[in-house]
Amino acid sequence: MSLSAFQLNGRNALITGSRRGLGAAIALALAEAGANVACHGRDSDPGTICADIQALGRRSAYFPGDLAEAHVCSALIEKTVTEFGSLDILVNNAGIIRRAPAAEYSSEDWDQVISIDLTAVFRLAQLAARQMFKQATPGKIVNIASVLSFQGGILVPAYAAAKGGVVQLTRAFANEWAAKGINVNAIAPGYMATDNTAALRDDQLRSRQILERIPAGRWGEPGDLAGAAVFLCSRASDYVHGHVLAVDGGWLSR
Repeated sequence: MSLSAFQLNGRNALITGSRRGLGAAIALALAEAGANVACHGRDSDPGTICADIQALGRRSAYFPGDLAEAHVCSALIEKTVTEFGSLDILVNNAGIIRRAPAAEYSSEDWDQVISIDLTAVFRLAQLAARQMFKQATPGKIVNIASVLSFQGGILVPAYAAAKGGVVQLTRAFANEWAAKGINVNAIAPGYMATDNTAALRDDQLRSRQILERIPAGRWGEPGDLAGAAVFLCSRASDYVHGHVLAVDGGWLSR
C-alpha cells in the first residue's frame, strides 16, 4: 500500500470537542494529513485551534454549541456542509465526565453524561450518514470510546455506561453502513493527560496505582491518538469496519 493512502487531501472533517485536548490533537493530525477541519466546542471562544489548522494551509471553521441539545447536532452538520461543501469525515470526540459514588450518583449527572457522551454520538453519526448517502461518496465516522468501554471504572457509572454504548453503536452502525461505503470505527484511549483526568492525576495514590498498571509507564498524551485517527479516517482503513482500536499504553493487556 502506498503512503498516499493515508493522505486526506480534499477531505472535509467535523470533529466535536476539538477546541483543546484529544479533539484538538486529532484535528491537527487530520489537517497535517491534508483535511479541512470544522472544529466544535461548548465555549464561544475557539481558542487557537482554527489558527493552528490554517497555519498548516488548511481551511478551518469553529462552531460552538451544547451537544445535549438536538438542534445543535443538526446545525453542526449543516454548517460544516455549508462551509466546506461536503462532510467526508466525522469524529465524535466530545465528552464529559462526572464523578461520584454510584449509590449517590445524581440523576442530573447521569442524564447530562448520557446525553453528551452517547445520545449525541448517535444523533451526529445518523445525521452524518444521511449526508454521506446524499453525497454518494465514501465516508468515515470515528467514535472516541474509552478503556472504560470494557471496564466498569470507579465513581464513573454514567461515563462507563456511555462509553460501553459507544462501542455497541459503532458496531451497529458498521453492520448497516459498511456496504454503503461508510466506515464506522472507534478509538479507545487509555488514561490520557487531559482535563477529564486532572482529578486522577492530582490524587497521588490513584495516579501511582494507574501508572503501575500501564506497561508503557506513563500517561498518554493527546498526540498519541494522531496516528490512529489518521489511519481510521483515510483510505488505508477502507476494509476496517466496526473495529475498536485501543490506544492505551498496553493497559487492557495487563
